[in-house]
Amino acid sequence: MSNHSDRLAALRQQLAAQGLDGFVVPLTDEHMSEYVGSYAHRLAWLTGFEGSAGSAAVLADKAATFTDGRYTLQVRQQVDGADWSFESVPESNVTDWLKAHAPAGARIGYDPWLHRRDWVARTREALAAKGAELVAVTTNPIDAVWSDRPERSKAALVVHPERLAGRSSADKRQAVADWLGEQGADAAVLAALDSIAWTFNLRGSDVSRTPVGLAFALVHGDGTADLFVEGEKVTAELRQHLGNGVRLHERAEFEAKLGELGGKTVAVDPERSVAAIGEALEKAGATIIALRDPTVLPRATKNETEVAGHRAAQTRDGAVMVKFLKWVDAHQGELDELKASARLEEIRREDPTLKDLSFDSISAFGANAASPHYHSTEKSNVPFAPGSLYLIDSGGQYEDGTTDITRTVAVGEPTPEMRDRFTRVLQGHIAIDSAVFPKGTRGGQLDSFARRPLWEAGLDYAHGTGHGVGSFLSVHEGPQRIAPVGGAYAGGDEPLQAGMILSNEPGYYKEGEYGIRIENLVLVVPVEVAGADKELLGFETLTFAPIDRRLIDRALLSDREVQWLNDYHAEVVRRIGPGLGAEERAWLEEQCAPL
Repeated sequence: MSNHSDRLAALRQQLAAQGLDGFVVPLTDEHMSEYVGSYAHRLAWLTGFEGSAGSAAVLADKAATFTDGRYTLQVRQQVDGADWSFESVPESNVTDWLKAHAPAGARIGYDPWLHRRDWVARTREALAAKGAELVAVTTNPIDAVWSDRPERSKAALVVHPERLAGRSSADKRQAVADWLGEQGADAAVLAALDSIAWTFNLRGSDVSRTPVGLAFALVHGDGTADLFVEGEKVTAELRQHLGNGVRLHERAEFEAKLGELGGKTVAVDPERSVAAIGEALEKAGATIIALRDPTVLPRATKNETEVAGHRAAQTRDGAVMVKFLKWVDAHQGELDELKASARLEEIRREDPTLKDLSFDSISAFGANAASPHYHSTEKSNVPFAPGSLYLIDSGGQYEDGTTDITRTVAVGEPTPEMRDRFTRVLQGHIAIDSAVFPKGTRGGQLDSFARRPLWEAGLDYAHGTGHGVGSFLSVHEGPQRIAPVGGAYAGGDEPLQAGMILSNEPGYYKEGEYGIRIENLVLVVPVEVAGADKELLGFETLTFAPIDRRLIDRALLSDREVQWLNDYHAEVVRRIGPGLGAEERAWLEEQCAPL
């Protein structure tokens, strides 16, 4: 079909053929993933929206997209407003919209392999109040009209060696088995791809930028497991690595295997498992315990080997950023967004330990940077011009760690307002980095530290301040976040623990003009304070690259903030400088001179 309007019309025809009056289209896959394989890009195919969080609902006479504040501008640029209304989350959501707009007697379809059970229950109840019905489909109607839909990846799974993982798969599975005993359960369903990759010390290439493989798993109370993965993806090395404790099955056999668990007590994570899993277990007569995936917290609290790997990867990536930022400074007059991001990727790929980027780089100049998750295309690409800002948010998937860094740099002479806003963002960044807090503190309790300098000027930003980061895994990893509690920011109420890695990335965005963000990764560590009567935690900075001094209004900074910046820049030179050539080191030392 030639355009998205044609696709919407074709979907409506298919819905009518299936006896449906509407359909819900989430941006996820059978594993509730944030980033999905190309075969699951149903929302993008239908609407044109290419962000990493959103959904849509289609009725016979109207349709709506649902995105949060990160994508307010992007969704309007990519989606045709003649066909779709734009709904803002959390002020609106799919369930409430359907309740308001679905006619009495309507049959609204959903794919049970793409939604959580709580969403199904809540939406079914809401529609029932209107005399409408939520109907599970056995064939996704988008798949029926998406004629050139890509197949699932057949790429082989690879072993993630214990020298990088820090723990054996057998040890991790035994820990799950011990947990099952404590919970009085016989088995646990692992449906999240990063949980499976971590538990079995596997990595894959089935999802762009995230090194995971498409699979499901069951871990049992005796420490053995069933792994469901397409046979083409299994190698002799993989079989040897897994050993006798892991039984291999075709991925398509997963649902049938759930049907064999009648009489068993099975732990299922309601946040990371789709409704179809719970329905299959209930149909079999299993008892379901709704508990968080037991690998989530161990995966989030990195062991010493993983922490060492992160530190090494961040140092190498810092050298990449220094080379890139120097190059940008030297070529500002001849650059555009795509040229800049292409050059950054070239520099990163000079490192043989790089396996992929950790996400598609956000290379944004001027007004484009006002969209926090902007993605430059041939159509949107703009050249650099004096008097504005360039924002580059990027990262790498290295075999020993995952990186994520944002820097905002001046192109030509910045305005006083730009310097004011940048300095306030820097103050918020410093406040998070410097925070000392009692054990048990939630990320949501720290979030306002980053926003206060902006709030004092009547400003704010519409995204969280920090997300968890995996160890050669997902660049967005839960359960921890530094974000307001509730609304669109799930995870802000998770207690921070030593070993967790998070981003520290306050920002400011002025629609139509510019965007600012400063992002480093930080590690939660114990902190000793003389005379303290509580266990305390703080952050160790992991990311080292210069912060643009040309954008700083010195008058706004306290002496303590100036000392933080000078100390940070001295550490950048100490860590990154030895790996650079003489010319690059001289440039770095100039950028990191004391303020």
